[in-house]
Amino acid sequence: MGTREPIYPAASARHALYDQHGYSPAVRSGDLLFVSGQVGSREDGTPEETYPAQVERAFKNLEAVLDAAGCSFDDIIDVTTFHTDPEAQLPDLMPVKEQYFPGRPFPAWTAVGVTWLAGFDLEIKVVARIPGN
Repeated sequence: MGTREPIYPAASARHALYDQHGYSPAVRSGDLLFVSGQVGSREDGTPEETYPAQVERAFKNLEAVLDAAGCSFDDIIDVTTFHTDPEAQLPDLMPVKEQYFPGRPFPAWTAVGVTWLAGFDLEIKVVARIPGN
């Protein structure tokens, strides 16, 4: 088994939340980065109040984790999103998604409907290739 290196975004109050729940925001293994599901949480861990604000914050939180690993959205290979009400939420998600993935080649993407996300309405999990490896 290869080595695993935890990746944490730059100084963030969210570090305590990761430790409290026993997971890393991302783990580097070889030239791959496995990012834990990112939600629309503020620094104190509470959710943004509206779904559109959660979407914006989830992508910003994802961006911070990618930056900490030296990656960008261009390095993402696979995306899985979890939604509490996909049919109603996708129209709000898609314009934000298009800001971060504006053109080809698009990553592989799977959207999953779920009944519970610990008070959140969206979670984004990705796998990225670390550039230069």
